[in-house]
Amino acid sequence: MHLSMHNWMRAEPLEVTIRRLAKYGYESIEISGEPEKYDTKDVRKLLNEHGLRCWGAVTLMFPGLCFPSSDEAIRAKTLQYVKDCITMVKELDGEEITIVPGTVGKVNPDSTPENEWQWAVEGLKEAYDHGQKSGVKLALEPLNRFETYFISRAEQALALAEAVGPDCGVCLDAFHLNIEEADMLASIRKAGQRLYDFHVADNNRLACGMGSLNWAAIVRTLEEIGYDGALTVEFVAPIDRTPANPFPNAIEQNPVNISPEQMKFIEDHGSSLLSEEFYDWLVGRCAAVLLPLIKG
Repeated sequence: MHLSMHNWMRAEPLEVTIRRLAKYGYESIEISGEPEKYDTKDVRKLLNEHGLRCWGAVTLMFPGLCFPSSDEAIRAKTLQYVKDCITMVKELDGEEITIVPGTVGKVNPDSTPENEWQWAVEGLKEAYDHGQKSGVKLALEPLNRFETYFISRAEQALALAEAVGPDCGVCLDAFHLNIEEADMLASIRKAGQRLYDFHVADNNRLACGMGSLNWAAIVRTLEEIGYDGALTVEFVAPIDRTPANPFPNAIEQNPVNISPEQMKFIEDHGSSLLSEEFYDWLVGRCAAVLLPLIKG
């Protein structure tokens, strides 16, 4: 196992992100699913300069992107978007792409369960075929019930992966598992060889070690099933706007160049923009907790 991290949680130049990850001993990045934003040749150069690699990418399912949508045009747009993300991963020599099937924040269905399942399977099968040709593995991620109505438990993600293809896998996230699973460790064991990616944040979605999750037990369970991929950091620190705030330096006070879609995506995950000082500290906290566990 190795330590990786997403970069969608903070709007900053990619070079700043990569430099920070290298400073704290991360080995890779799971880059945000914004293929139109990145020149993969430039990204490869940045990664090489700092001794990092691309682990993969994660889809950013903004409104208008949804595999189980009743709108055929939306389904077609979603498929093309995911294919473009897969191509980006291939060009960066990455290994996997984590796919959230539905729009993040959408909690109302469009049609019957049977129709939505069929639409999702059909679209993901096409994405899977593109991934197979590109050498990129698909990992389907369940989110908690407050962020999606479609696929919120590990067993649902496994059923969908099995319907898509023999080499389709899942991505599990400790934060979501803590909300939805009766036994988080049992869900990890059940995923077994189909576990292709593992996202990490504590139960309060702060940095690992700042909540109640037993990270030693989680890492041991991952080792038991032979998981040898990334622990991909994905904290989304909640912002406390009361006098009880223990982190007064958390909120970004300076203007940042971020699209309305990106801002909404971050807000839909329960947070706001974090300051450089606070964000950097959280990145370091995760490394301090996890690196000793995965190295020995």
